[in-house]
Amino acid sequence: MDDDVLLRMRGIVKQFPGVRALDGVDLDVSAGQVHCLLGQNGAGKSTLIRVLAGAHRPDEGRISWRGEEVTFPSPSAAIQRGIATIYQELDLVPGLSVADNLYLGHEKASAGFVHRSAQGLAAREVLKKLGHPEIPVSREVGRLSAAQQQIVSLARALARDARLIVMDEPSAVLAHDEVENLFRVIHDLVAEGVAVVYISHRLDEIRQIGDVVTVLKDGRTVASGLPAASTPTQQLVSSMTGRRVEYLFPPRSGAPAGGSSLLEVRNLSLKGVFDDVSLSVAPGEIVGIAGLVGAGRSEVLETIYGARRRTGGSVTMGGRELRASSVRAAVRAGMGLAPEERKSQALLLGEPIARNVSLASLPRMTKTVPGWLDRRRERVTAQQATRELEVRPDDVARPVRTLSGGNQQKVVLARWLLGDTRLLLLDEPTRGVDVGARSEIYAVVRRLASQGMGVLLVSSEVPEVLGLADRVLVMREGKVVHTAPAEELDEHRVLDLVMEGIVR
Repeated sequence: MDDDVLLRMRGIVKQFPGVRALDGVDLDVSAGQVHCLLGQNGAGKSTLIRVLAGAHRPDEGRISWRGEEVTFPSPSAAIQRGIATIYQELDLVPGLSVADNLYLGHEKASAGFVHRSAQGLAAREVLKKLGHPEIPVSREVGRLSAAQQQIVSLARALARDARLIVMDEPSAVLAHDEVENLFRVIHDLVAEGVAVVYISHRLDEIRQIGDVVTVLKDGRTVASGLPAASTPTQQLVSSMTGRRVEYLFPPRSGAPAGGSSLLEVRNLSLKGVFDDVSLSVAPGEIVGIAGLVGAGRSEVLETIYGARRRTGGSVTMGGRELRASSVRAAVRAGMGLAPEERKSQALLLGEPIARNVSLASLPRMTKTVPGWLDRRRERVTAQQATRELEVRPDDVARPVRTLSGGNQQKVVLARWLLGDTRLLLLDEPTRGVDVGARSEIYAVVRRLASQGMGVLLVSSEVPEVLGLADRVLVMREGKVVHTAPAEELDEHRVLDLVMEGIVR
């Protein structure tokens, strides 16, 4: 065995009822290395890291740690060996302080008493080592920003003397400058010999931070040891999807037909968040909003939808002004929203796909007796919508929590196919979605637009806005600073506008 190989996994198999999630996965991770793990949703990445973290027991295969064959019967067993996992949905305790989170389960205590001063001092040293001495160790974690919580999770791993840290989509909730700081921290850890397994759908991040890449597909290792910086994107995408994706964005069908606007927003304001935002969306047009996290983009969509009470301006759908702060009025006017946080804001995770699809159309699902739900009608209509969007697996009785991120997003979109939706508001439509599912969602959005539906899109990924939208609004600090056809903009121009405020 190579001296610098910390972890070696061979032939890892994990089965669940009806699903072979892992079908013989191999993975080698060396000390002082950022090893990137790629694969579509459902490829087995999450199951693999849960096996490594001790949350799942493998049915077959071997795990070697520092040259010794080991088993991890529990998460604490993996942590004691020096393996820490930072999940996409951070498992911090919001009501506890930073210091208490860092040492939860291995408190600095004697005779049953926690030495809080020593624990606080140790926590400060760990945060200082990460370059974040400004985070107060006595503050409740729930009051910290997303970026600070990410640092606390890293600090907790270091407080356990972790030699391998698994990071699952660590940049998903971070702004551009916060991602750069995360990368700085990772570089510092790697320089000290710590190994990092980095999971991300963003190929540009893999290029920046990764040393080598392993690709999973259908529960198997299909490529390993690929150099992150020099492996062609086409090769990575082909490995993940099993097919060549020549064009990530489907071709535009041409400019939308002229005529009156479907949506008219005039001088819309939300005190302390955004001010004097005006925009319009025509039938069949895709309008994108670009800007940094915190620019007010999501809040604009939520205010248009009536989920937030506007403090100024007007929203008009089809020539009729909508009442402020009324989601019901927006839905009745033909507006649908796919929010940024689909799991917490859009889906009932424990309910079946059919119920999630029918939520906005329940009055249509009643029997002749008022108040009684026609479950057969609900199932049949939901199945029609999910098949149109190719939701997999094709089983509307399946709990929606069991689906991959891309298929969960399709369920949210399917909900609005059942009603009289004329305008679709999309907030981060491909967040946490793999490359293959992204292209499918892009095709769905373009198809809906070609059928006359208007789309208002928000995305943190500038290429996504430019590739999908017909027209783009750029926001900075709560204001629209530039509007132009998408073909007149490029990524550098947009970043200039949102970060420096240069309007030429």
